[in-house]
Amino acid sequence: MAQTEKIKKIGIIIKPHAAGVEKILLEMIHFLQDHKVTCVLEELAAAKIQHRIRLSEIYPREEIAEHVQAIIVLGGDGTLLSIAPFAARKGLPVIGINLGRLGFLTEIPVDEAFPALESFLTSRDGFISRRTMLEINYQSKRDICLNDVVLNKAALARMIELLIYIDGKEVTRLKGDGLILSSPTGSTAYSLSAGGPIVHPKVETMILTPICPHTLSFRPLLIPAQSVVSLKLLTSEEKVFLTIDGQRGWAMEKNAVIELKKSKQELILVTSPKRSYYELVKEKLGWAE
Repeated sequence: MAQTEKIKKIGIIIKPHAAGVEKILLEMIHFLQDHKVTCVLEELAAAKIQHRIRLSEIYPREEIAEHVQAIIVLGGDGTLLSIAPFAARKGLPVIGINLGRLGFLTEIPVDEAFPALESFLTSRDGFISRRTMLEINYQSKRDICLNDVVLNKAALARMIELLIYIDGKEVTRLKGDGLILSSPTGSTAYSLSAGGPIVHPKVETMILTPICPHTLSFRPLLIPAQSVVSLKLLTSEEKVFLTIDGQRGWAMEKNAVIELKKSKQELILVTSPKRSYYELVKEKLGWAE
């Protein structure tokens, strides 16, 4: 999107059960209307306020990116992850307003929402963060995601076994509860809980983090962002699932091969003009407390 292009339509998606979402949604609509910006709401958002205001453009969440120039998320990181693939494919900026605890993706708190939007509408370059997306290929299925792809066992299953190839060469055979392949953005999600490193979003890499590996010498591995990772499932008798950004996924079969690589699409994430990435990490993880 060109810096000089005026934004005329902004989509809004919400976490419908978040505390105070109706109040901030109405305030957001009035703010944008005062700035001559048309609001396009997802169906869940429209249902919250249809008795309070007349709306002309309402779409399902998966279609809203087709009709706007930017998207506001009112909720948490999970809500933002659900819209990220659609926004990335269209090259749309996403502004995450957090309605709960400070999030890594929805990092703008409610009390900073309107100054941040004002800054975004008038000068967008200073706090835009371009985030790497991952591309997943499995059989005839293709998808992209922002945080991570997880291959893991069902709750009652025994250990699973995977062959890991990088750029066509076998690297190792993993026995354990599973494997997380994450982007730098996803390094502070499930990967971090499994012992992976914190990686700055500007670092060009992918992270492979084993989940409870049987061999303790298999530690989290950072590889070049241009690498192609192939995972072959060797386990037959256990239930194994592939989960994408914690939002969607598929059950896997023995000898299934999943290919992962950096996507050509990026997510344009609008970050807080009031805090750096390091300040966000410090605040979120409680460093020096």
